[in-house]
Amino acid sequence: MRKADALRVLLCLLLACLAGFAHAQAPVAAIPDAPRIGVVTMGPGEIFWERFGHDAIVVDDPALGERISYNFGFFDMEEPGFIGRFVQGRMEYMLVALPLAQDMQYYREVGRGAGIQWLQLDPVQARQLAADLAENAKPENARYRYDYYTDNCATRVRDAINRVLGGRLQRELDGRSSGDTYRGESVRLASPALWMWLGFDIALGPYADRPLSRWEQAFLPRRLAEDLREATNFDGRPLVASEQELLPQRQAAEPEPQARKVMPWLLTGLALAITIVAFARRAPRSLAAFASLFWLLCGCIGLVLAFSWAFTDHRTLWANRNLLLFNPLCLLLLPGAFTLLRGRVPTQRFGMLLKVVMAVAALACAPLWLQGLSQRNGTWIALLLPIHAAFAWAWANARRTHA
Repeated sequence: MRKADALRVLLCLLLACLAGFAHAQAPVAAIPDAPRIGVVTMGPGEIFWERFGHDAIVVDDPALGERISYNFGFFDMEEPGFIGRFVQGRMEYMLVALPLAQDMQYYREVGRGAGIQWLQLDPVQARQLAADLAENAKPENARYRYDYYTDNCATRVRDAINRVLGGRLQRELDGRSSGDTYRGESVRLASPALWMWLGFDIALGPYADRPLSRWEQAFLPRRLAEDLREATNFDGRPLVASEQELLPQRQAAEPEPQARKVMPWLLTGLALAITIVAFARRAPRSLAAFASLFWLLCGCIGLVLAFSWAFTDHRTLWANRNLLLFNPLCLLLLPGAFTLLRGRVPTQRFGMLLKVVMAVAALACAPLWLQGLSQRNGTWIALLLPIHAAFAWAWANARRTHA
């Protein structure tokens, strides 16, 4: 019996060893590799909505077999009501997920450069960001209310990264500022197109002149790329692990900032004012023709500024003090200009209206000293106030001459 018991014990031990060996050899389900996350930044283009550049988030997931670009910059101009929503400041953009090679095709064709920053995220952060983007890209979640400055393609990329970092990116950027403003950045980037540069500078109100934090300034793709280079993850490692050029920039690069000088505008305004006074006697009809165009332009621009403030959601256009210079009342001066064109003397009402327009333009100087709600429109005051004053003086002198 003892010998039989010993054999049974040995047999049990042998079976246990074999079972353990078999278990050790059984395949274990492998944990999939975490995706690699990158931010691709595209250079500026020639079309006006391309002037500010663009960006997207790239997910390089081995399980997918290709790099996917999550691009927040898609819109459809053929969509019913798009133009109306654009005017009102209520347009909608959408997030589209597409292969990176396909996304880069357009930029390659038009010569816009692109570079990618590969982020140093831990596996949990990378998987979370990839999952969030995939969920956001679903048709029922893809659309969002677009704002040029506070909710655009770059701020969406910034916010998505900030969420997986637990708010760390915003904490690093909120307390820093380069002193730049929405106006300064907009005018700089629009400067290659004169009409666009003038349009931004005239249309933007005081909201566009407050200094921006680096977090707010990341509404521009290039600024966001610069900030990502300096950002860190929780463990203190740089957020950007490496950078790679995808496409060379064959179009003009972003313009550099330029100093804003008032004196050339003032000298131009004074020169035009002197010319107006001189032509009042020598060529009154030629002056009336110029005045008609000037008042028509000022009045129409003023109506646009007033409409933008009263009836749209474009917050950066509200309370625009250029409305005092581009006065809609100028349209009421046109009948008097037509009277001058016919060689006749306009009524006293015309003269009073000219003085009102000049006085309102002079009021634009008062808010220049308001520290809390300043608007950088000194150049437009320097240019237009002398012209309004010269027209009022020239008409009064003409009245005295005819009397």
